[in-house]
This record gives sequence, structure tokens and C-alpha cells, in this order.
Amino acid sequence: MKKAIIIGSGVAGIACALRLNHRGYKVTVLEANENFGGKIQEFNLNGFRWDMGPSLFTLPHLIDELFELYGVEPKNHFNYHRKETICNYFWNDGSSFSVNSDSCKFINDASKFFNEDPEKLGDYLINSQNKYDLTADLFIEKSLHKASTFLNKKAVKAVSNIKALDTNLSLNEVNEKYFRNPKTIQFFNRFATYNGSSPYKTPGIMSMIPHLEMNLGTYYPKNGMRSIVDSLVQFGKEKGIEFIAQKKVKEIELNDKNVKGVRTADEFYDADLVISNSDVYPTYKNLLPNLEMPKSVKTEEKSSSGIIFYWGIKKNFPQLDLHNIFFAENYREEFEQIFGNKGFNIDPTIYLNISSKEEKQDAPDGCENWFVMINTPNNLGQNWEETRMKLRQTVINKLNKILGCKLEDLIVAEDYLDPVRIEQRTSSHLGALYGAASNSKFAAFLRHPNFKSNIKGLYFCGGSVHPGGGIPLCLSSAKIVANLVPTA
Repeated sequence: MKKAIIIGSGVAGIACALRLNHRGYKVTVLEANENFGGKIQEFNLNGFRWDMGPSLFTLPHLIDELFELYGVEPKNHFNYHRKETICNYFWNDGSSFSVNSDSCKFINDASKFFNEDPEKLGDYLINSQNKYDLTADLFIEKSLHKASTFLNKKAVKAVSNIKALDTNLSLNEVNEKYFRNPKTIQFFNRFATYNGSSPYKTPGIMSMIPHLEMNLGTYYPKNGMRSIVDSLVQFGKEKGIEFIAQKKVKEIELNDKNVKGVRTADEFYDADLVISNSDVYPTYKNLLPNLEMPKSVKTEEKSSSGIIFYWGIKKNFPQLDLHNIFFAENYREEFEQIFGNKGFNIDPTIYLNISSKEEKQDAPDGCENWFVMINTPNNLGQNWEETRMKLRQTVINKLNKILGCKLEDLIVAEDYLDPVRIEQRTSSHLGALYGAASNSKFAAFLRHPNFKSNIKGLYFCGGSVHPGGGIPLCLSSAKIVANLVPTA
């Protein structure tokens, strides 16, 4: 059998392993850390359990596909349910808005709350879907770096409708065309953060993202986000994939223009294919020392990072749900600080995830497990200890005011992640959560390809390469790689 080595076990690496195994390859996954899963990790403290990384689950069919490849019923291995409430939003003036998963109800509720024309809201969601339908096949499901991608009817249709994609406008400018209430604009601007970008820079085509959440729905996996990894790894082992933890790759060895395999501290693994699921920057810097790092990888703007507080709270808050957003007063200033000044807003937007709203066992009785995240610049040597302590107090003060509580008396368990820890634990360059930012209309084309054109057998998957960061795009990158490799 032909052999494939996958470096790293993020969700893209695991998905790629399953797809290549199905294609007939003998697959080995080498993971430097103790646990598989990349950013999808969990931890327990004082009776609380937290998912440490991604907390939003959309497009669950991309997970189901991995079981269906083998003719297996996904529900025998992995289960989830659709959320009725997508997210609760809060503003500093005390107002709040809950997004219902039924798009008709959302339009009705939003038109009343934001005082917007319901037809405008409906048109926006329709255009969001149209943009996705026009471009998904081109920008998400295929390599942008193969001529064949552009030689089909769907590609021609997308290019011929380029004006409708709003690539020459920012997301904010698109939203300002549709809506008059600053809160509505802020609400739809938030979707830029789904790939770690600024709504004032990212192109208007990103207004397709609400379609994924509002038309296609948000979901929750049974037993938490970590169950995604656990179910896929267990299934992969059953299918003969070898997963090896605490096995750090030192170098990808090449023979002229062909992959030979990979070397660890104590062993050489020969392979016909090597797929790096590690961040592309350290892949070149550390694992391909004899190859010049592409200029785009060196110079591309990185996505935002984050500081996450994991708090065990000894109280229940009925006004909160699984997903909650507390908006900044000055949204533009927040993004100017993150991407312009590489600093912090005095009034940050706060994302609060509480998985115990879905899984009661994630917190003791009468308690909740809070995942509290603030978007930050990536790691450029800032004083993160000082910053974290200041932000902690800022967040507590803001939530105290909006929720009418005294959080400092309610926190009974605590840990955190910051850009330094994120980089150390996941090898994400500069602690960027989504690889490159999408703050340019050319960003999609500048992302590193899923293959190395002048090295036979070398491929790349994951959030730092095409098509981008986040679970759905990482799963798509695995699918792209599987479709690029030769038959075993």
C-alpha cells in the first residue's frame, strides 16, 4: 500500500486521514502534543468542563460525510442537534436581542427590535445565500491554484456575477447600504470575526457568512465540541489509521523534487505523501529548512488572536444561552486597535459561551461554565500578563453592569488562554486563530495552496492554508487535498 503521513491532528488532519484511508492509502497521523485535535481541546477543573477552542458548530454535514464515505450511519458515531436560539446579543444601553433559528421569525423580530424594513432584512439573507451558492464551489470546495477550477460553468457564472459579490466594497459598506440602524450594521458586521478579520476591511463578499448561521443553522454536538475529535479519531482507528501522540516531526525529508518521508527525534517514516496540518509558517521554518518560504507566507496579515477566560460561575443566569455577545460601544475603534495599533479597546466586545446550557454535567448543580473571549491582536511581543489582568477587570466590570451581578464573588474556578499560550500549544504563528486575515479582496488568492507545485507528494491542509480558518473551512481543505492526491 502507498503510505501517507499527516503531520498534526487538527480537525483538517483527521478528516484528511479518513479521506486518504478511504482512497486506499496506509495513513499515519503524527501529533506533537499529548492529545489529538489541534485547537479542539477540553479540560476539567473543580467539577467544571470546558471546550477550550472553537465553540460554534455549523455545516454538520461536513462531519457526517466522513462516516458516509464508508457507508456508515453517522448517528451511530456522532450526534448533534439544531439550536433554536442562535445567539443572544447585548448592548451597553441595556437592550438585548435574541436570534431565532427560524429565518422568518428572525426577520419579524429583527424588524421590530432594530426598526428596519422586513423586506430589507429578507433581501439581505437572500443575497447572503446567493453569494454563498455562487462562490462556494469556486472559493471553498476546490483549489484556487488549479486552472481546472476555473474551467467550468459554475466558475464562469461566479465571475460573470462579480459585481453582485460586492468584492469592491467592505462588509461594513455593504451593511450600510442595506440598513440605517447602527445596531443592525454592527450586528451584521460581527460576522467578519468568524475568520478573524475586520468588517471595515474584509470584502463585502463576506456577507455570505450569515447564510451559514441563519439559513442553515447552528448546532451543538452531544457531549460538546470535543466529541467531534473523539468520534473521528475512534472511527479512524477502527478503519486502520495509526494515530501517534507525542511524536514531534523534526523535518520533512525530500529527494530532489519528491517527498521521501518525515523524521522525528528517534525514527524515520517513509511516505509517498506528506500532508502538513501544522501552521504553514512553522512548517516552512522548522520542517522544510532547505525550501525558501514563500513571500506571501512571510508577509500576509495574520488574523486576530484572543484572550479566553475559563470561569466556573456559582450561579445560573437564565437570560444567557449557549452563545452570547456583549457589543462594544465603538465597534470601528475596536478593530482599528486590533489591526491598526495592535492594541486593545477600552470597551471590548465580549463573546460568552456556556456549554452547560446544553450539557448539564459540564458544571456542578446551580453553576455554569463560562468561556469568555475577547478578540486581540496577534502576538508581537506585547506584555500579555499585564494586558490579561487589565482585560479581566474590564470584562468583569462590563458584565457586572449589563447582567446586574458581582462576578468577582461568583468565580470559583479559573484558567485562561492568551496569544502566547495559543502559539505554544497549537503552533499557530503569532497566536493567530484563523491563519491569515481576510482584510483584502485578494486574500483568498494569496493564501498558501493545498499543494507544493514543485515538490511531488507534499500537501497542506488546515486553517493557515486555502480556504481558511474555522471548522467548516478546515474540513473543506481536507477534502480538497484528498481530491488532489493521486489514486493509491
